[in-house]
Amino acid sequence: MKYRIVHELPGRIRLRCGRYTLTPGTAAAVERFLLGLDGVKSARVSSVTGGILLTVEPPQKASVMLRIDCFDTSALREPAFFHNLEADFQDKLFGMVSGHFVTRYLLPPPLRLAYICVRAARFVGKGLSALARGRLSVEVLDAAAVTASIALGKTDGSGSMIMFMLRLGELFEEYTHRKSKDALEKSFSLNIDSAWKKTEAGEISVPLREIEPGDLIVARSGVMIPLDGEVFEGEALVCQSSLTGEPLAVLKRHGNAVFAGTVIEEGELVIKVSGKADETRIEKIISIIDESEGLKAQIQNRAEKLADSIVPFSFAGAALMMALTGSITKSIAFLMVDYSCAIKLAMPIAVLSAMREAARRQIFVKGGKFLEAVAGADTIIFDKTGTLTQAKPVIAKVVPTAKESREKVLSMAACLEEHFPHSVANAVVRQAETEKLAHREEHSRLEYVVAHGVAAYYAESRVVLGSYHFVFEDEKTSLGKREKELIEKETEGYSAIFLAREGVLLGIICFTDPPREDAGGVIERLKCMGFSKIVMLTGDNEAAARRIAGELGITEYHAGVLPQKKSDLVKRYRREGHTVIMVGDGINDAPALAAANAGIAMTKGCDLAREVADLVLLSDDLQSLCGVIEIGRGLIDRISGNYRKIMVINTSLLAFSLAGVISNETSALLHNLSTFLISASSSRPYINEY
Repeated sequence: MKYRIVHELPGRIRLRCGRYTLTPGTAAAVERFLLGLDGVKSARVSSVTGGILLTVEPPQKASVMLRIDCFDTSALREPAFFHNLEADFQDKLFGMVSGHFVTRYLLPPPLRLAYICVRAARFVGKGLSALARGRLSVEVLDAAAVTASIALGKTDGSGSMIMFMLRLGELFEEYTHRKSKDALEKSFSLNIDSAWKKTEAGEISVPLREIEPGDLIVARSGVMIPLDGEVFEGEALVCQSSLTGEPLAVLKRHGNAVFAGTVIEEGELVIKVSGKADETRIEKIISIIDESEGLKAQIQNRAEKLADSIVPFSFAGAALMMALTGSITKSIAFLMVDYSCAIKLAMPIAVLSAMREAARRQIFVKGGKFLEAVAGADTIIFDKTGTLTQAKPVIAKVVPTAKESREKVLSMAACLEEHFPHSVANAVVRQAETEKLAHREEHSRLEYVVAHGVAAYYAESRVVLGSYHFVFEDEKTSLGKREKELIEKETEGYSAIFLAREGVLLGIICFTDPPREDAGGVIERLKCMGFSKIVMLTGDNEAAARRIAGELGITEYHAGVLPQKKSDLVKRYRREGHTVIMVGDGINDAPALAAANAGIAMTKGCDLAREVADLVLLSDDLQSLCGVIEIGRGLIDRISGNYRKIMVINTSLLAFSLAGVISNETSALLHNLSTFLISASSSRPYINEY
């Protein structure tokens, strides 16, 4: 099997076969093959990224890698049923629960003891490994409690329960991580498996994985560009909203770079491919997924450190109990009724459950620490275009400048534009249809200049429609003082195209990018949630920024902002003592997203923005922003509540045990039960409505 090693730690190896090299079926087959190898403790295979994560026994690493080298994926057959994460989790959970109770109640004592000893070996090994590194951690405490319980013959009591709960926590952690990763991987998948390759014999459809750098591929109107490359032939308008977040398509011609995931609105391109399918800019995003799992919330880190710091006191308490009572049983009970176990299990489950719930709400969170940052934020900064606005141009006004009426100007423009699929033309035609204006074909000899405009003979007169450059400079339309003043006045804050006939300006059509339908409600909700500052940044002029801010109820905005200034403004708010969330979608937002306490990118934004951001909204619903803030705040409240519950319950149990109110066995049982209930409670939904 072909692969490359992208990361390696002792006992942990990450391989990359490349995107499109594994189908969902073959990925499942590869995973089963790896799990069947001696020395492989766990294996995860992703068909989306072509990535493989292995944990292996270090002494057997060489033999495992040799088997992988010799494995032939081409011989694999697609299984009838693909790997299913939900079903896998449910099967493991059922097997774990049923196995625990079958072992406890049905196996004869000798077999039960042997089975539990085998299970305990893993926990004991972790404890010894921690001691070897000079750490007196929770793993040591767990190992001591399990070992002592088995040594006293308590195979049906707290020892097996501790192991069961630890394994249950690991299962929840694995499921939550994989669920979050799968959600992001699928959101970035282009779902393209072939391309039209240009050859001497003509165009042929070729699997994407067989396209090599230097090959020529053809892409036409309405098609998503499948690979990064450079335009070799042709001209086209390419919508790069997935790359830049901007609504208007841009002209691409010979020598211009084009990127996978962008869409041709009008035209045709022959593209010289610059890299293989697994080397596109989107692939950079996929690598972020693999690196995001270790970013824990500070409060979770503090919990785990606190859990480790309590361990010596648990051992000291057990030793003191032995000295005072001479009872080994009571000393062991003191080890079992500890604070560390509950803290170590409940806190990560709370964080991971929050990340899982965010994923269910179509929000990818790259680490628990960013949920904590979102929860503590008092300032939220929005980029305008594509974040607060629709990134879909609509006509704001039609201004006639000669004898023709407004309606005539719009119907003439629609008559010329109805043949072209780009976004501005669509807006003109939509507006004419909305106003029920007839725009039947009355033109002839239609000419179209890509990214400039259209020219035709309309009622035997030459009519042109397009950009300022095309109409006034290329077509030499007259432009007097009156026309200049009118254009300056009417186009302030807008994009515009111009209609002229026989060198005379007939009208101006102004466009705007309207606010998203849900933006105003989201701003109002954020105010109710207690944000002291809600700020809008935009590269537009003052008039356009003021208009959008007024419509949305935003009182603080900055217009004409360049990318670096966006970052500087975010840093300024942080220096003033604010905890800042930055929400954006374009490549120009990336510095600001990186500078914020928590950067949030929109799903339709550019790949660089999503790479830099700490959270990604995978749906186009801006309301999910409020949802992730609620989840973050709920996480902080839940962790604080868990602290209080653990302290009260375990302190009470120790006190009752020492006072003789309850037996040591009952105390240990109640401790395990409370730890399980607190951990289970930590995985409940943070927001009840879905």
